[in-house]
Amino acid sequence: MDNLTLIKDLSKSRDALFKEVGRVIIGQRDILEHLFMAMLCQGHVLLEGVPGLAKTLIIKTLAETLDLSFSRIQFTPDLMPSDITGTEIIQESGDGREFKFYKGPIFAQIILADEINRTPPKTQAALLEAMEEHRVTAAGTTYLLEEPFFVMATQNPIEQEGTYPLPEAQLDRFMFHLRIDYPSRDEEVELVNQITSKMAGKVKHSLKKDDILTFQSLVREVPVAENVANFAVDLVRRTRPDQNGQPDFISQWVEWGAGPRASQYLILGAKVKAALDGRSTPDIEDVTSLVKPVMRHRIITNFNAEAEGISTDDILDQLIASMS
Repeated sequence: MDNLTLIKDLSKSRDALFKEVGRVIIGQRDILEHLFMAMLCQGHVLLEGVPGLAKTLIIKTLAETLDLSFSRIQFTPDLMPSDITGTEIIQESGDGREFKFYKGPIFAQIILADEINRTPPKTQAALLEAMEEHRVTAAGTTYLLEEPFFVMATQNPIEQEGTYPLPEAQLDRFMFHLRIDYPSRDEEVELVNQITSKMAGKVKHSLKKDDILTFQSLVREVPVAENVANFAVDLVRRTRPDQNGQPDFISQWVEWGAGPRASQYLILGAKVKAALDGRSTPDIEDVTSLVKPVMRHRIITNFNAEAEGISTDDILDQLIASMS
């Protein structure tokens, strides 16, 4: 099957997937779109939102619709790395006693890392190898994780007491940093009617594991024009205060700019966005539409920005405007 046919199939599969998810999830189309995009890019997502916005339900429903194994890890201050990766236990055998490795919840295809900033850095780091290498090493033995493998971590933006902010190196592992907002009034009315009735939404499998793997390979083969790749790289480089040619507001408000992963994810995201829309190659508009989710967690603002109430999204808005 040629790539153009696969692109058409991907666009149809996306519509079928969201139709099924919509039986349970009211609204949040933009969040679902970005979650699916990240999965096709073999990336991971950090989702930020106040309690009660169905963050857990969204990712669980997505796993059910894709017919993939799902695991939810509730991060707490006393959680240990072995609680995530698994542990060795001595057990009796015919030849005496032996160690047997019992796999932890990380051994699933879709992982919900709930309130990831509630656990200390040592336990947060237990996710790093799995997210980057798609494998887990325990007691000197390496275990490969089943593909496709996708992590969605959540954070509560309004409650910071007793939390451990993710280090920049770990934040950089996430393809997207998404912010989930309250539903509209009509969506909230529909949500209330659905949750308080006897009729619970059920979903059917719309995509299989092999379909996801095929589409992941397809994304890597989508061609990108040289001017689009150059635009993405130039945009990212302009966020770095120590680079020549950056706008004045970058030097004024930014402590550290985005690294090379931002350029890579902008292009990967643009590729999958074009494919989902049925187009064979991305354009500059695809890149600019992904600037905020890709870069808002990769820019560190300085004291001046904090004093003036300037957020990373404000800086990125100005950055996009400066590129036009």
